[in-house]
Amino acid sequence: MQNLVPPHGSDSLKPLLLPAMERAENAQRAAQLKRVPLSSREVSDLFMLGMGAYTPLDGFMGEADWRRSCEDMTLANGLFWPIPITLSCTQELGDSIELGEDVALADDESGELLGILTVEEKYAGDAEFECSHVFRTTDVAHPGVEKVMSQGPVSLGGPVRTFSEGHFPETYARLYHRPEETRALFQEKGWSKVAAFQTRNPMHRSHEYLAKVAIEICDGLLIHQVLGALKPGDIPADVRVRAIDALVNNYFVDGTVVQAGYPIEMRYAGPREALLHAVFRQNFGCSHLVVGRDHAGVGDFYGPFDAHHIFDTLPQGSMKTEPLKIDITFFCYRCNGMATGRTCPHSAEDRLAISGTRLREMLANGETIPPEFSREEVIAVLRDFYGGLES
Repeated sequence: MQNLVPPHGSDSLKPLLLPAMERAENAQRAAQLKRVPLSSREVSDLFMLGMGAYTPLDGFMGEADWRRSCEDMTLANGLFWPIPITLSCTQELGDSIELGEDVALADDESGELLGILTVEEKYAGDAEFECSHVFRTTDVAHPGVEKVMSQGPVSLGGPVRTFSEGHFPETYARLYHRPEETRALFQEKGWSKVAAFQTRNPMHRSHEYLAKVAIEICDGLLIHQVLGALKPGDIPADVRVRAIDALVNNYFVDGTVVQAGYPIEMRYAGPREALLHAVFRQNFGCSHLVVGRDHAGVGDFYGPFDAHHIFDTLPQGSMKTEPLKIDITFFCYRCNGMATGRTCPHSAEDRLAISGTRLREMLANGETIPPEFSREEVIAVLRDFYGGLES
């Protein structure tokens, strides 16, 4: 039998979602507890903990794990972990909570009760310290920095038990696969080497090229979409799903791709986030992660290949999932096809640069989109969406 990579730092997955028969009882109990409101990022982290994507974490980090994760990209026990997973609250609420107390975790926007945290630690985080290490900047123009800087002054650490996954299982019933489910799919297909392709955008020709390179190397590809909160201007997940369906159904060999989604909210931490993407893809059963240009970046905060280089700095054995580092891709008119700087000898004048930002601009402005930029079936889905925005 084929062997998938093991979960990160554990022999088995550690989902923190309670069994179905226990959820209603715990939700009733949570209604009687003090409520800690969660930001959208904290909600997404709770859902990732619940589904087992953050194995082997058992909840929100205490101070030692938080500090080590920021400084050294490890937990206090030495296990590799590149970005802290934390929960904060106001000073008043933090002062009212006793160590050892159970508190209810509630979505700050909807008010829905999502889980219970046993508070083992209360500590004062340091937002500037965290941002300077994780994001390499303290500039609040960076959306991830802004989130951290707006956190409450008290951090709560301890194990969690979750009893809700929000709207995701119903809204994205076909896509919402937990790590144990993607692993079962890969086993069913006979895959052992699986590449994950991270995306929060519809796939244009450069994305298609990256995905097909990964399929040449591995047994199959997981197109893994961000379903959590996005930046303003990003194309909604349901539209993106239809666009990717159009691409996969028309331009990929049947049986080589699994399309799925997961509930994380992007931090846009560039190279550090690329490492986190690799860690939890290991939990989903992926042996490789496609790392292209400016992976998980935003604006000009990171160089185009910083996410490539950071993997080279890791101690041996930090994790099992390996990066597939691929150069900037483009359409070359002289080569008459997709290429990279490693495969195409021609000049910039012969190349069509392709990006999701430029694709959104052309769609918003009603410009003609050449077939070298995106497949016509994908463009049709996206034009329908943008046309609806105008009406």
